[in-house]
Amino acid sequence: MAPMGRHDELKARYAAVTPDWLGQYYEHPIGIERGEGSWVWDLEGERHLDFFGGVLTTMIGHSHPDVVAALREQAGKVLHTSTLYFSEPHVELAELIADLSGIPDARVFFTTSGTEANDTAIMLATVYRRSNQILALRNSYHGRSPTAQAVTAQRGWSATSHSGLAVSWVHGGYRLRSPFRDLDDEAYTRACVDDLVQVIDMTTAGDVAAMIAEPIQGVGGFATPPDGFFGAMKKVLDAHDILFISDEVQTGWGRTGDHFWGYEAHGVVPDLLTFAKGVGNGTALAGVVGRAEVMNCLDVLSFSTFGGNPLSCAAGLATIRAVLRDDLQANAARQGRRLAERLDPVVARTDWIAERRGRGLMQAIEIVHPGGLEPDRARTAALMEACRDRHLLVGKGGLYGNVIRIAPMLDVSDADLDEGVDRLCDAIAAVDAD
Repeated sequence: MAPMGRHDELKARYAAVTPDWLGQYYEHPIGIERGEGSWVWDLEGERHLDFFGGVLTTMIGHSHPDVVAALREQAGKVLHTSTLYFSEPHVELAELIADLSGIPDARVFFTTSGTEANDTAIMLATVYRRSNQILALRNSYHGRSPTAQAVTAQRGWSATSHSGLAVSWVHGGYRLRSPFRDLDDEAYTRACVDDLVQVIDMTTAGDVAAMIAEPIQGVGGFATPPDGFFGAMKKVLDAHDILFISDEVQTGWGRTGDHFWGYEAHGVVPDLLTFAKGVGNGTALAGVVGRAEVMNCLDVLSFSTFGGNPLSCAAGLATIRAVLRDDLQANAARQGRRLAERLDPVVARTDWIAERRGRGLMQAIEIVHPGGLEPDRARTAALMEACRDRHLLVGKGGLYGNVIRIAPMLDVSDADLDEGVDRLCDAIAAVDAD
């Protein structure tokens, strides 16, 4: 019997100490040992081009020198304080994010994950409005906690229905499977706004606390609404004094290329904005930023043990400064256009790819059975494996697990982008030939 490789050995140990519902990609999962820029090396020494960044989290590249230096410097000072004490990195990062948020007189509260950030935003909205009623979008995903699951419209990710929220669902940006999919942008937006009006009038008691929405739905397969979509919806929300929470966990920090925040494509300013993932370039950093009136609505004392951790905040400062200094938003826009231009002809001639969608470095293709819209999970899995065989790491998502998500680093070079697209197109051709 051949000796076990490092991957097989670690997989066996992993299975022995973690719950069964913690899944990994691929028939033979990969263990990542180190990374540099857009590349990672697995436990067997194989090099892979990373076009997913640990779910859009390693945003400016593995082992980025600025982030590594900031972490080393801060680690030599103090690792932890909690919010019961002042921390210079905490205050400095909060000042920077408040200024960048676009929200007037903003306040910032740090958490350790997007789930916790969305929990906090919903808590603030319900306390401020004295209502447990929330509007959420179909095909949405907002996290793993009971509160975040309550506003998640993904059966494959919904582990529980237990919640103290009264949630009503409205149509969002997932046009491919919408009853309004044949309408043009303006008519599509109008139909969804009309639906919002009816949902408020028919399914709520009127005093709704907030609507939470991802400007581009992440786990939902990068479903992208028309520009101005949420601006039209917010007119209805404002008429009812309903707060708007923009979940920017995946769309923030210039990822969409056209804007720094996803909400900016819609001519609105949210009352609350949640962020996570890319801001720490791999460290546990997330939070909520919002109008002072809403953020200050709690009348009890509170603190966070790990929110605003000085080590994470130091990484966040280094990450955001690199994004701004190197104008990585512009690179995301340019590389996103090149990615789309390369993929569109392939999509057009492949009858089992329904569409390419997204913007900037947040792109996706949806896999279906030829001749219709029936999801093809088997072919999606085959394409994931074909990408792995070509040492390209991409993501999977979508309502039916049939969407390939493509999210290179914001600083991806021309050479690495071309290399990744070549590998993806080769994988598509291989699956098409089977």
